[in-house]
Parts: sequence; C-alpha cells; structure tokens
Amino acid sequence: MNLINLTKENFNELLSNSEILVIDCWAPWCGACKEFQPVFEKVAEKFPEYTFAKLNTQEQKEATDKLGVEHIPTLILFRDEIMLFMQPGYLDESGLEGVVNQAMGVDMDEVRAHIENQEEME
Repeated sequence: MNLINLTKENFNELLSNSEILVIDCWAPWCGACKEFQPVFEKVAEKFPEYTFAKLNTQEQKEATDKLGVEHIPTLILFRDEIMLFMQPGYLDESGLEGVVNQAMGVDMDEVRAHIENQEEME
C-alpha cells in the first residue's frame, strides 16, 4: 500500500519523490480523525500511483509546525512539491477523491508562474 507514516526525517524525501503527496494530519485522541482513517485508506487504494501519508501531530510536533497545522484533522495535498490544498476537517470519500482529481487537473506551469510573480512583488 502507498500509505506511509510521515516524520520530520522522511518529509523532504517524500515531498521530492512524490508527484502527488496527500497528508492526513491526525492525533490518537481525535474522534473525527479515527472516523476519517478508513476513508483516507480507501482513497489511497484507489490512487496507488500517489503517496498518501499520515502525520501523527502529537508525536511529530516539528513536522506539524513546519506545515502550519493548527487543527485536526487537517488534509494537505502537494503536487510537484507545491502545496495546492490544506483544509481542516473531515472529508467523505467522494470529497477526498475530488480533491485528488482536481489537483491532477491543475496547470502547474501556471501555478509556478503565479508563485514567481508573488515573490517578485515582495
């Protein structure tokens, strides 16, 4: 299965080696996180070509802070090392599939150009 535990040690490697990286930020005490877990795993099975990672926010505080996660559950999606989606809360199966499919439809050249323009304005 393409489901990995995300840590501060493997984050950069996963990010650079994954066309799509989907991260489920969770904690053991979070009821909504436990409800979302089977949904996340089922969608991961439907997209074996992408990397799905689980970030235990309680154990991986440094990675959690680096990503700017303030609430759990939070879903984050990177494509080509660029964060395209970050949303706290629970998604159902079709919602999560939709996020992944939308990410594949994004024109990444356009995104990179937009980022460059933003950086030039700073």
